[in-house]
Amino acid sequence: MAGAKGKQRVVIIGASGQLGTDLVKVMQDWHVIPLTHADLDICDFVYTRKVLEDAKPDIVINTAAFNRVDDCEEEVSKAFWVNAFAVRNLAQICADLDCVLVHISTNYVFDGQKREPYTEDDPPNPLNVYGASKLTGEYFARNICPKHFVIRTSGLYGVAGSRAKGGNFVETMIRLAQEGRPIRVVNDQVLTPTYTKDLAEKIKELIQTEAYGLYHITNSGECSWYEFAAQIFELLSLKPDFGLTTTAEYRARARRPAYSVLAREGLKRLGLDDMRPWPEALGAYLEEKGHIKGVRVRL
Repeated sequence: MAGAKGKQRVVIIGASGQLGTDLVKVMQDWHVIPLTHADLDICDFVYTRKVLEDAKPDIVINTAAFNRVDDCEEEVSKAFWVNAFAVRNLAQICADLDCVLVHISTNYVFDGQKREPYTEDDPPNPLNVYGASKLTGEYFARNICPKHFVIRTSGLYGVAGSRAKGGNFVETMIRLAQEGRPIRVVNDQVLTPTYTKDLAEKIKELIQTEAYGLYHITNSGECSWYEFAAQIFELLSLKPDFGLTTTAEYRARARRPAYSVLAREGLKRLGLDDMRPWPEALGAYLEEKGHIKGVRVRL
């Protein structure tokens, strides 16, 4: 790979998002070219090719996605244009430029029937349009671009927040608690919440291996969304009107997998699976965000 001493030219698509913001920070010792949605709409295939050809990158990291899961059920065409067909275009451009494509995917490619962590080798079976569109994007990336890292992750939260979702789960829980509103969170969807700072640091480490392929990257451990919220309130000493609900009672438009914890077998094979437990990562996030100081998390 060009610039093996850490001066690779890296294009980060979606640079102002939660993950993109942290990628820009952790890769500041590289030659980073940050592109926000205002700079580049990946659904404009011709302009995307021109931008990337002019940038001459060694690595392209695509964090852009249409990830409002319930909206994807109604906006099927948009979901597939952003999450699949635009990825096909990126993969073809990267193949033509002989550069690396890093593409971010999701735990929602699985149906949740397994009840133990999903490995990279488990067959996907998405339950919703979002998962199906992301899985299609994975196939395009893996089959068109020889130098690829496809990375599945889950439950992302970061300091920058998600522009499309108006923040993130952690900040939503804090806001609702501070407003004194009753909070009910599903207790029958289990996953691993993942701090985008930890994910960004591991992506940087992984792509330097040149061990191309499909990887799962999350913090370690697992919890339900209810347990995640409970940990947030405990760390902040908040005592809201808080209880659990079920997926059936919540009545979301899109079906979600009941269990979508990801096993990090790919990282283990490379000796890189040192992801910290999700409660510890949450404490670090709350401290970085300024909600608490010097947190001590009981693991």
